[in-house]
Amino acid sequence: MKLIIAVIHDEDSHRLTEEINKAGFMVTKLASTGGFLKTGNSTMLVGVQKEKVDEVLNIIKKECKTNKQMSLLNPPVAGMPDGYLPYPIEVTAGGATVFVVDIDQYLKI
Repeated sequence: MKLIIAVIHDEDSHRLTEEINKAGFMVTKLASTGGFLKTGNSTMLVGVQKEKVDEVLNIIKKECKTNKQMSLLNPPVAGMPDGYLPYPIEVTAGGATVFVVDIDQYLKI
């Protein structure tokens, strides 16, 4: 058995959950926060048989696309000179960071 851990953009979580459920898999959603852009993420947990991993990964790839967005990554901090203006920069957001790990034991109690 494998555990798929996918960290995805919040905006993709509802659609991804629906598609994973339609394919016959159960998914657990955890709220999380990204460290780089400080935006809301969802961490999805899916336990599957080894033979089904690729099927779930394909659903994640289909539903979690990357996109470009503007972000203020250089906000003003205390001690900055007057007149400092943060400037927007384009960043790639979305997509998914996925981990697939072995499960030694699975219990449903």
